[in-house]
Amino acid sequence: MPRIDDYKQARGLTVEKLSAEPVEDITGRAGFDAEENGDIRIPFLNRVYRVTPPDFVFSDSADPAQEVPIQEQIIILHYLAAETTAAVTGRWVAYREIPGASFYYNAFVKRAIDPLKKVFGQNTAGLRAAADQLAAKTIDAGDAGLQIDVFPRVPLQVILWEGDDEFEPEGNILFDASAGEMLSPEDAAWLAGMVVYRLIALSKG
Repeated sequence: MPRIDDYKQARGLTVEKLSAEPVEDITGRAGFDAEENGDIRIPFLNRVYRVTPPDFVFSDSADPAQEVPIQEQIIILHYLAAETTAAVTGRWVAYREIPGASFYYNAFVKRAIDPLKKVFGQNTAGLRAAADQLAAKTIDAGDAGLQIDVFPRVPLQVILWEGDDEFEPEGNILFDASAGEMLSPEDAAWLAGMVVYRLIALSKG
């Protein structure tokens, strides 16, 4: 389990890299908007963050006094620092198909798939209601299929088959085939888990 010092180091290294780039290059690559004052406006799940270069300080637009979790900051910063601009392909792949993802597969299942099945495996209506708060799109897959555009260039699909007395629930999270160009396999696993846990939180009101 990473320590807070590890998170701070990861954040610092990425900020150092980003601070050497023009803001317009960063926003153009990532698909975000820069405001007149140079801040970057970043919708993330059901929140909107403002990030202020060159130190890339995060604030929550709805509640500037609320601290933005450092794990979310790192995921967003890593996305901003992607080496390339990858266009969304519309071709969906399983997590294991992301190059290098096999090493992190167990973590992906533990962080994302298991909680998805445990909480929503017999409550697809609750999943849909929570996903509505993330502006999710309904897709024709499983008993509940949703597409969530977490980042402009990294959409996810959440698919759930409801369980019953005879069968255990099944779930999956798919990525656009270009996801591996925008996020590392570890970040992709963390991102999937963040989506699921935000859905869980929203389902509880």
